[in-house]
Amino acid sequence: MADSAPDGKGIDNLMSARKSLMLSLEKSRALTTALDRAGPRFSEINQRLPSLESAVRPIRADKEALLSVGGHINRAVGPAAAVLKVFDAVHGLEKMLLSDPRNDLPGYLSVLKRLEEALKFLGENCGLAIQWLEDILEYLGDNDMADSRYLSGLKKSLQGFGDFPSNEQRTHLDGGLLNAALDMLEIEFRRLLMENSVPLPMSSSSSPNEQPCIAPPPLPVSVIQKLQAILGRLIANKRLERCISIYVEVRSSNVRASLHALNLDYLEISISEFNDVQSIEGYIAQWGNHLEFAVKHLFEAEYKLCNDVFERFGLDVWMGCFARIAAQAGILAFLQFGKTVTESKKDPIKLLKLLDIFTSLNRLRLDFNRLFGGAACAEIQNLTRELIKRVIDGASEIFWELLLQVELQRQQPPPVDGCVPKLVSFVTDYCNRLLGDNYRPVLVQVLVIHRSWKHEKFQERLLVSEILKIISAIELNLDTWRKAYDDNILEYFFMMNNHWHLFKHLKGSKLGELLGDSWLREHEQSKDFHMTLFLKESWGRLPNHLSREGLIIFSGGRATARDLVKKRLKNFNEAFDSMFSKQSTWVIPEKDLREKTCQHIVQTVVPVYRSFMQSYGPLVEKDQSSSKYAKYTVQNMESMLASLFQPKPARYGSFKGRQSSGKFDSGLPVVRRTASAAM
Repeated sequence: MADSAPDGKGIDNLMSARKSLMLSLEKSRALTTALDRAGPRFSEINQRLPSLESAVRPIRADKEALLSVGGHINRAVGPAAAVLKVFDAVHGLEKMLLSDPRNDLPGYLSVLKRLEEALKFLGENCGLAIQWLEDILEYLGDNDMADSRYLSGLKKSLQGFGDFPSNEQRTHLDGGLLNAALDMLEIEFRRLLMENSVPLPMSSSSSPNEQPCIAPPPLPVSVIQKLQAILGRLIANKRLERCISIYVEVRSSNVRASLHALNLDYLEISISEFNDVQSIEGYIAQWGNHLEFAVKHLFEAEYKLCNDVFERFGLDVWMGCFARIAAQAGILAFLQFGKTVTESKKDPIKLLKLLDIFTSLNRLRLDFNRLFGGAACAEIQNLTRELIKRVIDGASEIFWELLLQVELQRQQPPPVDGCVPKLVSFVTDYCNRLLGDNYRPVLVQVLVIHRSWKHEKFQERLLVSEILKIISAIELNLDTWRKAYDDNILEYFFMMNNHWHLFKHLKGSKLGELLGDSWLREHEQSKDFHMTLFLKESWGRLPNHLSREGLIIFSGGRATARDLVKKRLKNFNEAFDSMFSKQSTWVIPEKDLREKTCQHIVQTVVPVYRSFMQSYGPLVEKDQSSSKYAKYTVQNMESMLASLFQPKPARYGSFKGRQSSGKFDSGLPVVRRTASAAM
C-alpha cells in the first residue's frame, strides 16, 4: 500500500499554530521585562500609600457631616487668606525699602509707614486667624472627620506660626525688612548731621572774642525737617536711644573740633603738675575767656539746635540730649580745671586767681542756670556748685589769714641789702588791687556769701578795717626790722627806702585814698628824715678827711705839705673805698630815689674832692707813688657814685609765712559746708 502526502490544509494549520506560539512567547518576554521594571515602583508606591491615603482621602466623614462643618471651615479660612494677602503686599515693598533713602526721603518714609501698618495688621490678626484654624482642626479631630496624621501635621505648622505674635521682635514677620529699613534711616540720619556739622574756622593765635565767626551756623530748616521726619519713624520703632547716641556723637565731636584750635591742653593739668598758682596764672585768664566763649556761643547754639530737632518729642528728650553733648564736648573739663586750682598750694596770690574764677562763673550765672538748669544736667550743676563753694571758701580763708601771714613775717630778719622787703612791696600792691574796681566788689560779694552760709552778716567796713590792720602790721614789721640792724647807716638806708616806697606806690591809689593824705605826707617826711641821717652818717663824713686845716698857713716847707696831703688823701681813699665797697651791695629799687640819693652823695663828696685835688693834687701827682694817693679822677669818682644801689634781678613778689600749721605750704583744707548759694 503506498504512503499518502500531507494535504495543503494541514500545513497551513501548522504554520498558523507556530506563528501564534511565537507571538505568545514574545508577549511573555515583554511582560516579564515589564514586571521586572515595575517591581521597585510597586515597592515605592507601597511605602507611600499611608501618606497618599492621608493626602488623597483626609476627610473620612460622610456627605451630611461635611455639609454641616463647611461653614466653619470657610469662616476659618477667610482670616487666613487676608493675612496671606498682606504678606504678599509686604514683599512688594521690599525693593523700595532696600534703596537709599536720600533719593526720595518722603517716599521712603511713606512706604515704611505702610510696612509698619502691615506689620501691625499681621501682629493683630495672625493670632486670630491661627486660632480659627486651630479651632476647626480640633473640631475635625474630635469628630473623627479627618485623618489623624493629616491633622497632626497641620497643628504643628500652626503652632510654629503662633510663636511669632508673642515675640517682641515682630519684624520676624517680614523676614527682617523693617530692621533693614530702620538701619538705613539711621545711616541717613547720621549723614545729614555730619554733612551739616562744620567746626568753626578758628585760630589758636587769637582769643575767642577776636574771632570773626563767634557762633556756628544753624542747620538749614529743610535739614531739621528731614531729621524730625526720620526721628518720628525711628522713635515709633523704639530707637530713640540710638538716635540720641548718634546725635550726641556727631554734635559733641563738632563742638570739640571747634574748641581744639584754642589749645585747651591746660584743662588736663593735674594738681601734681604745678607747685603754685603762679605757674598756671596765665591759663586762668585763658580759662575764663574760653569758658565764656564755649558757653555763650557753642553750647548756646547746641541748646537751641537740640530744641529745634527734638522739641516735638518732649522736654526730657532734648534736654537730656543737650546735657550729654555738653558733658562730652568739654564743660566738665572746664569745671575740673577750676577745681584743680582750688586744690593747689595756698598762697596769697591765689586769692586773686580765685576771685578771677568767681568773676567768670558769676558772669555766666544766668547762662548756666538757663542752659544747665534741667534735671538732665544734674552732674554739671553739682560740679558747678562744688566749684563755687571751693572758690568762696578758699578765697575767704586766704583773705582772713592775710593779717596773720604779715605778722608771722615779723620774725624774719630784714634784707641785708637794705632794700624794700618783698613782703612790703607785695602786700601794698596786693591790698591796692583788692580795693580796686576789678576786685573789691567781687571780694565783698564772696565774703557776703561766705558769711551768709554761717548765718552771719558782712558789712563792707569790715573789709576796709581788715586792710588797714594789714597796713598797720606792715608798719610795725618795718619798725621791728630796722631795730634788727647792727649798722645805723643801713638802718637809715632801709627806712628811707621803705618810707619812699609806701609814699610813692600808695599816693593816688585806692589804698592811698583810704589811708589819707596825712598818712602819706608822714611817710614822705620820714623818707627825707632818714635820707638826711643816712647821708650825714655815711658819705657826709668823707669831706672831713680832706680838711684844708694846716695847709693854708703851713710854713714847714713843700716836703712837709706833701706828706700832710698824702696822709689826708690816704685816709680819704680808705674811707671812700670802705664806704663804696659796703654800699655797693645795697639796693634802692625806685629809680627816682636812687638817682636823687646818688646825686646827693655826689654833691656831698665830689665838689670837696675836686677842690682839694685842684689845690693840692700837684704836690703828689709828680711823686713816684702818686697813683697811691691820687687814686681817683673826679670823673671816675662821679661815675662810681652814680652807679651805686642798682637793683638786683626781679624776684617774684609774694610771701609765705613760717607757721606751725603749714597752711601756706600745703593745699587748702577741705571745709565742708552746706552750699546754699547756687549760680
